[in-house]
Amino acid sequence: MLTFDQLRRLPADWPQGRGVEIEGWPYPFPDAPPGYMALVDEPGCCQGCLPREAERRVEVFAAAPIPAGSGKLRLAGELHLLEADPAGWRYQLRNARLVGAPAAPGFFASRRALMAAPLACIALGATSGCAQTVPETEARAALAGLPTIDIHSHAGRILGASRIASHAPFAPVAAPMREGGMAVLCLAIVADTPTHHVTPDQRIRPFRDPDPGELYAYGQASFQRVHDLAREQGLRIVADAAGLAAARSDGPSIIVSSEGGDFLEGQIGRVAEAHARWTLRHLQLTHYRPNELGDIQTEPPVHGGLTAFGAEVIRACNRLGIVVDVAHGTYDLVKAAAGVTTKPLVLSHTSLTGRPGPRSRQISREHAQVIAGTGGVIGIWPPVTIYPDLTAMAAGIARMVDAIGIDHVALGSDMNGLLSPSAFASYRALPALSAALLARGFQPPEVGKLLAGNYLRVFTQSLA
Repeated sequence: MLTFDQLRRLPADWPQGRGVEIEGWPYPFPDAPPGYMALVDEPGCCQGCLPREAERRVEVFAAAPIPAGSGKLRLAGELHLLEADPAGWRYQLRNARLVGAPAAPGFFASRRALMAAPLACIALGATSGCAQTVPETEARAALAGLPTIDIHSHAGRILGASRIASHAPFAPVAAPMREGGMAVLCLAIVADTPTHHVTPDQRIRPFRDPDPGELYAYGQASFQRVHDLAREQGLRIVADAAGLAAARSDGPSIIVSSEGGDFLEGQIGRVAEAHARWTLRHLQLTHYRPNELGDIQTEPPVHGGLTAFGAEVIRACNRLGIVVDVAHGTYDLVKAAAGVTTKPLVLSHTSLTGRPGPRSRQISREHAQVIAGTGGVIGIWPPVTIYPDLTAMAAGIARMVDAIGIDHVALGSDMNGLLSPSAFASYRALPALSAALLARGFQPPEVGKLLAGNYLRVFTQSLA
């Protein structure tokens, strides 16, 4: 069997069409014919994360459709080495067929069953190697009395320029939170929506510069929509640490957040304005456009990391009591932010990888350790392209805990914000996630830290 490392070292005189087996993760192309896909060297963070480097991907023509699921595959076929391919491919596997079964089949059927009916116990997925069952009472008991927190969410269909302009109906938020035992959401507007779009290869990219005042006006309308949702569904708005600590008893609550500081448009006074007018308590500096605050992971850097204005915004957040979130920022931005902040940093939604690609939203161990070094927390997100089910997600949380410690990891679901399906697609699934963590070997107090206590500590310190 060939590994990707061995593939990269094949001699130029490799015999074309030689039979091989190779392992990797499937990359399905939108609207592709049956049997056409790519095999890549590590799972991507979204459907658009096909590696740029030809050495990290294989073009696959299968003899018959391959039931890829979303886990690692072993494929057999005829390997061809391409030269000067106009589409940029280096390797091609023809007449490919699946060897064995996918390593991690999707979680969709069991997750739908989980959503459909109350459970006396929660069965965990196939990636654990053997089925395990954790009583639902035990899974819920680990969270009893705690202000459970999703540190990055877009629940309720709050996003979208057309929805905001038309005052489109909201989706239920409070009811799923109550049923699953989720107490608090960091509910985030997206500040740069008018300037980015989804490309044909399923990436989110900026496509134009905003007009003066455009993103400020869009931000105001977006914040208003969050407040309208809270009023309509009886969600409390958390303004201080005491409010967060009391959220379990006071009912479903939100922390008003912004994904991107684009609405600031370079004006520092707008930080205090949003803090006072909209109860903004969690600010992510960047999103999908290199903005006035700094560079992003998914586009070429233009600022060398954090800008002077970005540093000024961090200082303002520290003074006012706003959590600083560096998700989507480059490693250079994160290192610079750590040197500026006097409060813990948050990186609200990502996962750990051994080798981040140039446009990947995943991060390295060193990147994660910078966040932990400020006393901060990292939220683990659940795209099925990375974690096909909650068992795999619990393993990903465990890997991050191994890298930076139990005090620095949390849940950042990106609810209703992912391009790909999610392994954690409803707050009704919170007991199942708790069960998966318990089955992974975490003790109930540790599960409480991961799903409540760690962000509570950071929020309290940030607002002190």
